[in-house]
Amino acid sequence: MSPFGFTPEDGEEEGKPEDSHQEEFGAMMRKMQEQIQKQFEQLGINPAGLNPAGFINPFAAFAQGTQDALPQAVVRDTAKKFVQAQGSQPIGTKDLTVVDSAFEIADLWLNEATVFPAIAGNTSQRAVSRLDWVDETLKGWQETMEPLATGLSAAISSLLDDAMAQQSQDADSGEAMAAPMGAIAGLLRTFIGSLIATQLGQAIGGISATATGAHDVGLPLLDPARPLLIPENIEKWSTDLDIPKSEVFLFHALREAAIARLFESNPWLVSYIRSAIVDYGRGIHIDMEAIQRQAEEAMQNFDPSQMNPESGENSFTIALNNGIFTPEETPAQRAALSKLETALALVDGWADEVTSLAAGDRLPALAQLREMYRRQRATNAPSQQLFKTLLGLEVSPKLAREASAFWQKVRESKDIASRDNIWSGILPNADELLEPEIFLASTQIPDDLSGLL
Repeated sequence: MSPFGFTPEDGEEEGKPEDSHQEEFGAMMRKMQEQIQKQFEQLGINPAGLNPAGFINPFAAFAQGTQDALPQAVVRDTAKKFVQAQGSQPIGTKDLTVVDSAFEIADLWLNEATVFPAIAGNTSQRAVSRLDWVDETLKGWQETMEPLATGLSAAISSLLDDAMAQQSQDADSGEAMAAPMGAIAGLLRTFIGSLIATQLGQAIGGISATATGAHDVGLPLLDPARPLLIPENIEKWSTDLDIPKSEVFLFHALREAAIARLFESNPWLVSYIRSAIVDYGRGIHIDMEAIQRQAEEAMQNFDPSQMNPESGENSFTIALNNGIFTPEETPAQRAALSKLETALALVDGWADEVTSLAAGDRLPALAQLREMYRRQRATNAPSQQLFKTLLGLEVSPKLAREASAFWQKVRESKDIASRDNIWSGILPNADELLEPEIFLASTQIPDDLSGLL
């Protein structure tokens, strides 16, 4: 069987002139493929899938003839390897009772703090283990992050289509290069998709150890939206707190149920958040010379001895984190990231405001719980882990605080309904969070429209 990826055609004639840039690129890809295959074989990795030690082979999808933009099996298997390495406690009867009781109370309190109704007809288990959390949220992760892989794949296709089109202008070399360039295209599309899938799987696996619920990231990961809690992580979250566990669970149930209500009552918000990621992915453009330089550096630095059995992290992961195949951002992409960051801050800030209002003085440790939550979000928020890894986006904790203050000021100057009705219209941008009065004035229709005629 021929090696993965680019292999020169047997019948290719020797001595024909070739574009030096494409010749160097082809040589680089051959070297890349040979070294990767050799290194994985030394590790005992089977090209058809997982090796006995459980490491993911990025070329499995290529070997199987599939070219999904974001292979779900790679995402799932990588995430579960991370979870299993960290441990996942099964859900017991006590967990179910504690979580169900917390949500029952939370729903009653939230009815007084938001106009969005409780999730109706939800009979699913609401206490989940870390492994269960991965299974429950996997589809949402896939749908939310796939535009990134699609954007990179499209950029690769465009890049190689242009290269093949240029080669076809030369009658002597065009026919010889068409097939191998097509093979390169297939390899790169799969390689990029597998790299992102591995990165996403690692991010999900890492988040599973700290996330307290399905909506802790602030993303719409469940369809239909419904609240979930991970008891093991809530216990871990409150280890150093001298606060009754019932209060801790109630606090997290309030936040989780509030965000679930928000997404369920505002389905357009799901599309709004995902459109920012789509816009970013659509704007991806790749520099051929940058890819060649970074890929060569990645191969030179690849060392199988650096692979971490617990995390699954290797030098390819590190290279991706440091920018391999990561293009320069366009102004449109920076605008998309700003839109995403602001939306996430608005969701987080709204949940903080609603939770605080719903709890009132019924949770004696509310101030301490909010401060603990903010402090942990500032240093290790799930959304920070995810977007810094995949997009290089720093989700500012300061922006979330400003968003919480924004929602509170709107409620105090208007009422709960006016605050929540903002979600059905134009959302404020980052600058407008500091000026809620000006934002409200700009979105109100005057009673007397005669001055507009």
